Amino acid sequence: MRNRMFTFRRLFAGLAAAAATMPGMATAATLQISPVTIELQSNDNASGITLQNPGDTPVYGQVRVFRWDQVNGEETLTPTRDLVASPPLMKITGQESQLIRLVRESNASPATEQSFRILIDELAPPGEAPQDGVMIRLRYSVPVFIEPAAAAGSPQLSWHLRHTRDGWTLNVENAGSRRAQIAAVRLVNAAGKAYVVNPGLLGYALAGRAGQWTVALPPDVEMDGAVKVRAMVNSVPLETAVTVDPSN
Repeated sequence: MRNRMFTFRRLFAGLAAAAATMPGMATAATLQISPVTIELQSNDNASGITLQNPGDTPVYGQVRVFRWDQVNGEETLTPTRDLVASPPLMKITGQESQLIRLVRESNASPATEQSFRILIDELAPPGEAPQDGVMIRLRYSVPVFIEPAAAAGSPQLSWHLRHTRDGWTLNVENAGSRRAQIAAVRLVNAAGKAYVVNPGLLGYALAGRAGQWTVALPPDVEMDGAVKVRAMVNSVPLETAVTVDPSN
């Protein structure tokens, strides 16, 4: 961790793919988590997540809250007290559930949409954890958004495709006041040939931020001229132009 901030692109990509398989509940190994996305209005002081243990043995875990941001195309998480999870530690016996309350420390309405991530770690049972640290068996991530008092805005996206010596990169800038959940992305070149970037959830471009992803395209791909992107943005179909930056 650097300056109490760390990037989590690999973690997020795996978790996003898992969460995308079920719209209302994310299931991985033992814990079932619902909902998989939380949205609070400006006057909401609290919300909650239900963790269910469908197995027969107890599940131990910890819950932590982070401010979620995007800096220079990288996802970052920073510890915060603006949103507090209670209880932070848990033991869920077999066939039981636990409600985790999420409480805002301030009642002030944010000027723009705020983004958080709740990390839920399944821990080894007492006696199995290493003496010099914590053994995390599984990790889940739940996005939380706090809306401003003003009417909900919309994402305003600009798409850029760049080719470097390391390959292709897709950058999506969001000048709007609401996040963009981007899925089912395809790039279409001037000849009408479509290339699948990600058939599921690619990721987010947060409000006023930019998301960036490495794109695997064939070595002989032609991306000159009028390139378009077809995608689902916040579950709404989108087709728009893509700016192709010169090769470096």
